[in-house]
Amino acid sequence: MTPLRPQVITFTFAGGHLKHLTREALEAEVMQLRSALKTSEALRLASLDTGTPSSAVADADDPRADRAAEEVAEQAIKDAQTRYRLAVKATNDAIWDWDLKENHVLWNDALQRVYGHPLATGATTGDWWIAQIHPDDRHRIVTSIHDVIDGRQTGWSDEYRFRRVDGSYAQVLDRGHVIRDVQGNALRMIGAMLDLTPIRDTEAALRQSEERFRTILETIEAAFAIVQVKFDANDYPIDYRFVEANPAFEREAGVNLRGKWVREFAPDLEQFWFDTYGRVAKTRVPATFESYAKAFQRWFDVRAVPVGDPAECQIAIIFNDVTGRRDAEERLRQSEAVARANIERVQLALAAGAIFGTWHWDLPSDSFTVDEAFARAFGLDPVLGYEGLSLEQVAATVHPEDRAGLMTAINEAIRRGGAYAHQYRVRRADGKYYWIEANGRVNFSEEGVPLSFPGVLIDVEERRSVEAQRDLATAALRTLNETLEQRVAERTAALMQTEEKLRQSQKMEAVGQLTGGLAHDFNNLLAGISGSLELLSARFAQGRLTDVDRYLATAQSATRRAAALTHRLLAFSRRQTLDPRPTEVNALVEGMTELIQRTVGPSIDVQTIASPDRCVALVDASQLENALLNLCINSRDAMHEGGSITIETGHQVVEAGDAATLEVTEGEYLTLSVTDTGTGMPASIVAKAFDPFFTTKPIGQGTGLGLSMIYGFAKQSGGQVRITSVVGQGTTLCIYLPRYHGNAGCHEAHLPDPATQTAGIGETILVVDDEPTVRMLVTEVLGELGYSVMEAADSASGLKLLRSDVRVDMLVTDVGLPGGMNGRQMADAARELRPGLRTLFITGYAESAAIGANQLAPGMHVLTKPFAIDTLAARVRELINTPV
Repeated sequence: MTPLRPQVITFTFAGGHLKHLTREALEAEVMQLRSALKTSEALRLASLDTGTPSSAVADADDPRADRAAEEVAEQAIKDAQTRYRLAVKATNDAIWDWDLKENHVLWNDALQRVYGHPLATGATTGDWWIAQIHPDDRHRIVTSIHDVIDGRQTGWSDEYRFRRVDGSYAQVLDRGHVIRDVQGNALRMIGAMLDLTPIRDTEAALRQSEERFRTILETIEAAFAIVQVKFDANDYPIDYRFVEANPAFEREAGVNLRGKWVREFAPDLEQFWFDTYGRVAKTRVPATFESYAKAFQRWFDVRAVPVGDPAECQIAIIFNDVTGRRDAEERLRQSEAVARANIERVQLALAAGAIFGTWHWDLPSDSFTVDEAFARAFGLDPVLGYEGLSLEQVAATVHPEDRAGLMTAINEAIRRGGAYAHQYRVRRADGKYYWIEANGRVNFSEEGVPLSFPGVLIDVEERRSVEAQRDLATAALRTLNETLEQRVAERTAALMQTEEKLRQSQKMEAVGQLTGGLAHDFNNLLAGISGSLELLSARFAQGRLTDVDRYLATAQSATRRAAALTHRLLAFSRRQTLDPRPTEVNALVEGMTELIQRTVGPSIDVQTIASPDRCVALVDASQLENALLNLCINSRDAMHEGGSITIETGHQVVEAGDAATLEVTEGEYLTLSVTDTGTGMPASIVAKAFDPFFTTKPIGQGTGLGLSMIYGFAKQSGGQVRITSVVGQGTTLCIYLPRYHGNAGCHEAHLPDPATQTAGIGETILVVDDEPTVRMLVTEVLGELGYSVMEAADSASGLKLLRSDVRVDMLVTDVGLPGGMNGRQMADAARELRPGLRTLFITGYAESAAIGANQLAPGMHVLTKPFAIDTLAARVRELINTPV
C-alpha cells in the first residue's frame, strides 16, 4: 500500500510569522495544549477551593517568586490556546470537547465540512454523538469510552462507523484524552475524529488495482518479469535474478524462475542480454528490441523498462516469443526470393528464345489467357489473348497428327493434378510446324476441384533436330560397338583365364609350402614312431625286453611332437579347441614372470609394466600363457649378447577409422606387448612373419609355426597381432584382445592326481565316438577305473540311450558325429531330459557348434585329441566329483 503524503497545515501567529505543521506535529501541539489546559484547570480548581488566586497557589512554596514567571506562564497558556483554536479550525479532523459533567460537546467546523452536520442542529450533547454511531458499533464504543472514563486511564482510541447527514456512514478513527481533577475524577474529554473513508477507499482502489494488475499479468500470453541485474566490481553486468515472473514467462522458460539467477538454467546465454539489461538498469532508459537467444533457440520481442529504486538495479521485462513469426517471415523471404529468381529465369528464357510464351488457363470458366509473346508466335491478336481464348482456338494450331495425343495428355493432367509436360508440333505465324514442349501444373482446391492450369511453351525444335541426328549417330555407333563389345568380351575372358591361372598358381605355391613343411615334419615324426614300433615288435619276437622302455619313450615323444604340430597348424587356421574364460591378464603376467626369467636366462633382464586398471579378457588362459612364453623365447633368440625384455599391459579404444587398419571391430581392447632390444627385422621379414613354416632361424632350430600359431590364436579370440620393428633397435609384438567388463574367475586347471583318486563306484559313463579305436581306448581306460561304460557310434544311437531310463552320470562324446547332429547338439538335447548332465567333449579341432559363441555351459569341459590317458582319467574324475 502506498503511504499517504503527510498533510501540512500552515498557521499564522501574532507578529505575522508563519508556522508549518504536519498532522503529527499538530497532534503534538494539541497534546501540549491539553497538558497546559489540564494544569490551568487544576490551578483554577485549587483557587476555587481556597479562594486564593491561581498565581498565589503557584507561589505558595515561594512567596517571594517573581511575578514575571507567572506572566510567562500565562502568556504560554494564551499562545497554546491560540494555536489550539487555529488547529481546530484548520484541520479536517472533527475536534470535540466533551464536558462530562454537563454532557455538553463542542465541535469544530470539520463536523459540518466533513460529515455535513450543522453545529446549530443540536449536535451539542453526548447523546446526539452516541446516536450517530452505527447501531452495530454503538455498544462496543460506549463500553470502551466508559472503561476509560470510569477507570484511571487518560487515553482512548477506537474505530467505528459515524453517520453522515445524508444517512451514509463514514469509517472513522476516534481518539480522545480524559482531563481529571486532583482527585482523579473525569471532568472533560477532548479528542479528534479522523475520517478514514478516503484512506480506505484508496486502499481498496489500490488492492483492486493490484488484483487487476496481477490478473492481467497471470492471464496474458505476453511474458512479464521483474529482474535484478548483478554487476561485478568493475560495474560490468554478469547475471540477473528473477524477482517476479508471471506464468507466461515461466512457460516460455520451462522452469520456475522466481529467485533464480539466469546463469543457473541458461549458462550459455549470450552476453548481449546481460549488457542490454545492465544498460537499462544503469541509465534508466527503456529499451525495445528483437533478438535471438541461442540458449533457448528462439526469437524474442522484448521491452525492458527500469522500475523501483535505482540502487536496486531492477527492471521490468515484457517479451513475446516471435520465433513463429520470424520463421514465417524467413519462409516468406525465401519464397519471395525463389519467386523472384523464377521470374528472372523466365524473363531470361523469354529473352533468349528458349521460352516463347506463357499461358494461364482458368478451368472453371474455361478462359485461356496468353501473353503477348505467345500471341505473336501463333499469329493471334494480343488483345484477344489477354481477354481469353477457348481451348479449341488454341488446339486449332496443333498438328493434326499430334492433336489427339495432346488432348489425352491434358485430360490426364487435369484428372490427376500436378505437373504436366508434353511435346507436340504447332503451326506458327509463318505457317510452318515446329516442335514445342508445354510445361505446366494443374492446381486443385482444398475440396479437390481443379482450378487453374498455368504453364510455359518451350521451343524444342533445335533439340529435336539434334536428337534425331544423335539417334542416327547412336545407331551407327551401336553397330560399331557390337563388334567392339565382342572383342572386349574375348579379351576380358582371356584376362580372367590368366588371372585364374595366376591365383591357382599362387594357391598351389602356398599349399606346396604348407604341405612341404607338413610332409617334412610328419615324415620325421612317423619315422620315429614306425621305427620304434618295428623295433618293439622285433624285440618282443626275440624275447629281448631290455630296450623296450627306450623305444616306447621315443614313440611317445614323436606322438607328442606330432600332436603339438597339429595343434599349431590348427591355431594358425583358427580351428584349435579353446576354452575361453574371463582372465585377469595382469595376474597371468605376474604369475609367469619367474618362469619367463628362468627360460630366457640371467643375461636378459625381464621387466613388467602392468596397467593400473583391471585387464580382464575372455580368453583361453593356457593358450595365452603359451603365446606369451613363445614371444619371450623369440625375443631371447634375437638378443645373442643379452638385453632386456619388457612385458606391458594396457588398454586401447579402437575407433572406426583404426578398426579397418587393424582388421578388427571397433571397441575396447586389452593390449599385451613384448618388447626386446634385439637385432630387429626389416619390413620384408615383418610382412612374412606370420606365414606358416616361415623362419629366419637356422635349419633344425625352428619350425616356423610359433608366430603363425599366435596369430591364429589372437584372431580366433576376436583380437589381432601387430609387429613393430626397427633394425638394430629391437622389436615389439602386441596382442590385442577384446576387453571383458565382467569379473575374472580362477583359471588354473587344478587337475587331481590320478594316483590319489578312488575308482568309480556305481557311476555310469556313456562314450559316443564314430572312431572305433578312440572309442575302444576310452572305454578301456574308464572300465579300468571302475566305471560302468556304455558305447554309441553316432549321435542318433547316443541320444536314444540318453532318452531312455538307463542311468547315465556323465557323457563323453566327440564333437563331429554322424547321425544327424553333432556332439554339442546331442548334449543340449540330452540336458532337456537330464538337466546338468556332466559332459566332456573330446575333439581334434574346434567347431563353432561345439562351444557356441566361445562359451560352454556349466558342467561342460573340452579335451583336445590326442590326449594322455592320465589326463583323460583326471578330467573324468574331476567332472564326476563336480557338484551339479
